[in-house]
Amino acid sequence: MRTRDVTYIAVSATLICICSWIAVPAVVPFTLQTFAVFLVIGLLGGKRGFFAVFVYLIIGALGVPVFSGFRGGLGTLLGSTGGYLIGFLFTAAVFWLITHFFGEGTAALAIGMACGMIVCYAFGTMWFMIFNLNEEKSVQFFLTLLKCVIPFIIPDAIKIYLALKLSGRLKKLIR
Repeated sequence: MRTRDVTYIAVSATLICICSWIAVPAVVPFTLQTFAVFLVIGLLGGKRGFFAVFVYLIIGALGVPVFSGFRGGLGTLLGSTGGYLIGFLFTAAVFWLITHFFGEGTAALAIGMACGMIVCYAFGTMWFMIFNLNEEKSVQFFLTLLKCVIPFIIPDAIKIYLALKLSGRLKKLIR
């Protein structure tokens, strides 16, 4: 990687850190963390975006409070909702794969982000269920979806739309 790539990755990881601290109040509050992930992969592409997400997760795993609610450490990353954080890597990887084969047109970017989010939901939900299975002996799939996925679908769709629009405009400035 060139110095410019490393700089983009570092700045983008920082953006994800900052956006994870910004909470939007709602019935189920959500952060701008996923928006930052979408924006970063949209701006940098799959490969550099993947590494930016990876750097973000490493910073958090080392204990720096970069996750939502100013949390950090392996306990957070390996906790019940840590699967969604790790799922961001899958979001970037799926995006990278789709844009590698289908190019970087708006439709491919949107499909890559949407498919990446679905994979993140799937991984995070399985993680959540397995983590809580040890505590509750019985975890229902539908109730987990109702708690962990369904409230976030519309906000995440809006984040994808905004990230597509913003990354398209910012790419022109970066070049």
